[in-house]
Amino acid sequence: MKKTTLLSILVLVQLAIGVVTEAQQPTKIPRIGYVTASSRSTVPTRIEAFQRGMRELGYVEDKTVAIEWRFGEGKPERLPGLVAELVRLNVDVIVAAGPSTNRAAKEATVTIPIVMAYDTDPVGNGFVASLARPGGNITGLSTLSPEISGKQLELLNEIVPRLSRVAVLGNSNNPGNAQSLKEIELAARAHKVKLQYLDVIDPKGIEAAFQAAGTGRADAVLVLASNFFNTHRTQVIELAAKGRLPAIYPYPEYIQDGGLMTYGVRFTDLFHRAATYVDKILKGRKPADLPVEQPIKFEFIINLKAAKQIGLTIPPNVLVRADKVIK
Repeated sequence: MKKTTLLSILVLVQLAIGVVTEAQQPTKIPRIGYVTASSRSTVPTRIEAFQRGMRELGYVEDKTVAIEWRFGEGKPERLPGLVAELVRLNVDVIVAAGPSTNRAAKEATVTIPIVMAYDTDPVGNGFVASLARPGGNITGLSTLSPEISGKQLELLNEIVPRLSRVAVLGNSNNPGNAQSLKEIELAARAHKVKLQYLDVIDPKGIEAAFQAAGTGRADAVLVLASNFFNTHRTQVIELAAKGRLPAIYPYPEYIQDGGLMTYGVRFTDLFHRAATYVDKILKGRKPADLPVEQPIKFEFIINLKAAKQIGLTIPPNVLVRADKVIK
């Protein structure tokens, strides 16, 4: 009886130790890779919008979810290496913050789910088979920016008296650049405006582009969507003001830093919505079955301080249509 009792006690002790050991094992939390060509300081509102979206869905960073942040610091050539790091870490989801990043992520993995925080043309750029049925390991949000570019030129035509020539600053390395140009050309023909396309692929080319715009007698400047220009937006804004050139920009960050005008998608909404895609994927949904969303909210912002600086008067009928006017 004593032996039996002792054996029973040993078994119970071993079971208890097993329960305690199991309880002490750290719970595995999902790991998200977030990669952007920009620096953190360049796009803080987008990052905050994504973080807010995750919190609203119940995720607490470093407690219930881990986020591996990777920043290209304005150097898109770094993206393949940054995405490769995330692939080696075997993250559960990659959040790609823009067209160039989407490309790098697509080329790096066909198995890890990828959420596009935004893309100018997901189908045309070859990232998804269709908006309704992406079909692969990529899904997310679209900005429709090619169509927006035509509207931006129309707005320049409304605020600049006798607009005849517009310098278009683009970056040919940016996916969607060519499609945006097509839309601008359509709008330019409709308004009898001549375009001067200036391809800027490195920081040294920014000042040269503005010098070319001046030589070409441009009446205004239209800056195409690009992480490259957004990273160097302070210089772009200063050169536009120095040349007294009315300029329209693709992102609200330009206006926050003193730019004249922007019309486009509310990017903070896109990054906030990206969190819902991450949540669905972490809960078992496949990117192939999650339709790509198109934006429903657009923002038109005018900076009257910038207008005054270059001696431009914004017509009242344009001002009343603005979602926000900075005075």
